[in-house]
Amino acid sequence: MARRLDVTGADGVRLAAWDFTPRTAARTGRQAPPEAVPHSAPPGTALPAQAGPVPTPPRGRATARHATGGGVLLLHGLMGHAGHWARAARALSGGHRVIALDQRGHGASDKPPAGPFTREAYVADAAAAVEQLGLGPVTVVGHSMGALTAWQLAAERPDLVRALVICDMRASALGAASQRAWQDWFRGWPLPFPSLDAVHRWFGEEDPWVERPNPARGAFFAEVMASYPDGWRPVFDPAQMLSSRETWVHDAHWDSLAEVRCPALVVRGLDGELGRAEAQEMVRVLPRGAYAEIPDAGHLLHYECPEAWAETVQPFLTGVLTA
Repeated sequence: MARRLDVTGADGVRLAAWDFTPRTAARTGRQAPPEAVPHSAPPGTALPAQAGPVPTPPRGRATARHATGGGVLLLHGLMGHAGHWARAARALSGGHRVIALDQRGHGASDKPPAGPFTREAYVADAAAAVEQLGLGPVTVVGHSMGALTAWQLAAERPDLVRALVICDMRASALGAASQRAWQDWFRGWPLPFPSLDAVHRWFGEEDPWVERPNPARGAFFAEVMASYPDGWRPVFDPAQMLSSRETWVHDAHWDSLAEVRCPALVVRGLDGELGRAEAQEMVRVLPRGAYAEIPDAGHLLHYECPEAWAETVQPFLTGVLTA
């Protein structure tokens, strides 16, 4: 079972961090990762059956006495949660201390009704996790929106970040049309879902955004659903997700990318949202950038292909953490 560590983020927001230290490191006395991390659910509601039996995890205070230094911090994307990293983290080898953070509005972390859900808040939360968990200088691995948080943290707090892994996140602006499309997409969800099987079918097959059946996508969304009296609903607030996205979707982020001075690996899925040309331009802009791609993966590359993802990222981690 993973050990939960509570972190105090910006504005006093309570954040949940989870120890995913791989089994090879567990032999040195550290905690082995779980099969899945419990996600947030309203009081009195059931967790999805796919999550398996989840006893209450032990908690610990995020204080300096837990510090080991040279750790790895995993940041999920929009609508995700820390548990989406479980299989990828388990596939890593070596003595890395691996921590995944439920970012504000997600997973078991607070979802403040008034926010804020700004870029500044997300970056400050990540910095708080690094400092309070004693991870620095840390290698930050981010997926999608979490990757943007990761490279903005690296640009703004180089003292905290040793290296960076960017997983399938664009530096270019997506624009107002993209935000409107997301608003329409959320409105089209057939909530509440009558069952988890219905969640799997909708997100894996029936969603108009799905070009071909994608069971991994269905499973991804099933992990962030909770049971209510009238059916299954997301544990996050879609309005908060749109607020989070609003703060970065209209702008390009090339300037902050160019300010990253640490080693950085840009990883894309061959069928992901980050195109090869843009990914290679990101590598060119990064002062110490490198490029990799996973042929059989889409946007959810670490979730769809955890072993291939680990094989791609592991040499980079080993290099920067033993340098």
